[in-house]
Amino acid sequence: MGLNFEKIETLAPDQGSLDAARKLLKITQWPTLAADGSGLIWGECQGSGATPYRVCVTEADAGYKCSCPSRKFPCKHSLALMWLRTDGKATFGPGAPPEWVRDWLSRRRGPSDTSAADPTKPTKTKASIAAAREVEDAPDPKAEARAAAARERNRQDREASIAGGLDELDIWLSDQIDTGLAGFAANAVNACRTIAQRLVDAKASGLAARLDALPARLFACSDAARPHTALEELGQLHLIAEAYRRQSLLSPELKADVRQAVGWTVTRESLLADPTAERLSGRWQVWATRAEVQPDRLRRLETWLYGSGRFAVLIDFVPVATGATASGYTVGDGFDAELVFYPSPVPLRALVVTQTSPAQPGGIIDLANGDLETAYAAYEAALSIRPWLAEYPFAFEGAEVRRAGECLYLCGGDLALPLAAAQEASAWPLLRTGPFRGLGLWDGMTFDLRWAETSLGRWTA
Repeated sequence: MGLNFEKIETLAPDQGSLDAARKLLKITQWPTLAADGSGLIWGECQGSGATPYRVCVTEADAGYKCSCPSRKFPCKHSLALMWLRTDGKATFGPGAPPEWVRDWLSRRRGPSDTSAADPTKPTKTKASIAAAREVEDAPDPKAEARAAAARERNRQDREASIAGGLDELDIWLSDQIDTGLAGFAANAVNACRTIAQRLVDAKASGLAARLDALPARLFACSDAARPHTALEELGQLHLIAEAYRRQSLLSPELKADVRQAVGWTVTRESLLADPTAERLSGRWQVWATRAEVQPDRLRRLETWLYGSGRFAVLIDFVPVATGATASGYTVGDGFDAELVFYPSPVPLRALVVTQTSPAQPGGIIDLANGDLETAYAAYEAALSIRPWLAEYPFAFEGAEVRRAGECLYLCGGDLALPLAAAQEASAWPLLRTGPFRGLGLWDGMTFDLRWAETSLGRWTA
């Protein structure tokens, strides 16, 4: 028996899951909906993160798989995909199953039809799609006013807490300068963790994350460069704190950026509802993906895109416990989509609003003309308006990889940018390719080369 509403009700773990699934029936939340014509359907559901959740269902036996970390089975995304198919109001484009769907099919153990009740298990209260479809009660103006007042009190409390945390940060920074930065790196782990925890308590999580990342950044430098790097990083923390205290003097974009740097978040809903947020539609190609585990046990997933002469980065945070180690895209993928950028004087981070074509590999990235010196000048211009800039993407042509001793450098014109130490082995073949076009990330100290179109073919990190 195929999918129907009764089947979906039976599969739903509880009424709450159906209620949650109903909220996902907006077609705008599904950049991809497809079917192979023989009972296999799949889709991508845009959640709160940058990367859509990937969902697939077999209609014959209601088998399902979703990439979200939910502990309910089936999750709301799987139920919503079944619901959309049963409703018949959404269009499922014909197509061949992508690799992630084929991989799931190859690993399936068999049908997941759970329509037959297990007499050894207690029965649950029957979920009802009719109940989930009921119109919600009209909003209560008094309740909304109370909620708004509570939100304002919470905001004011957090502002006061952050102000106290910034004062403690000032004292800590002064102590480090008084002690001297020559030996700062030796005790950086303990020193940074102490003040970072205080900033977490003060609800300034963005600054806390910068402090937690500082020791690793210092240990990646040579011994001689560590005091200078420490001074630069601590100076950026002081600059962010002072800018936060002077928000009224900043432009709206810089003010929003400072608040995000301190720890305030911009929700997907508020960003999409912001009429001033920059939007850009076009063909986007993935040229780099990165993943790193943060001290808060969240894995940060980055997907770097290039299109129409612009850079964008999609950032997701997933619990380490989920096991997810990569974004939903692969280096070399290209897709058509509309992106919306977070407010910033140097807009890079973005969200996918709608994806109008599936991600498919292949194609040469159409880089804008410009040499390495031009890319570096763009970095300096960005740094001048956002001094706490962490990394900046470069697109260039006519550069070469050269060796000096055991170190490799990306060279173009009068510039020689040291490659990251972790790339010295993998980038060695580029010594013999001659000038090439490429993409990478510069953090002010080392260059992370990610993509190169050479005379011998494509190289990716």
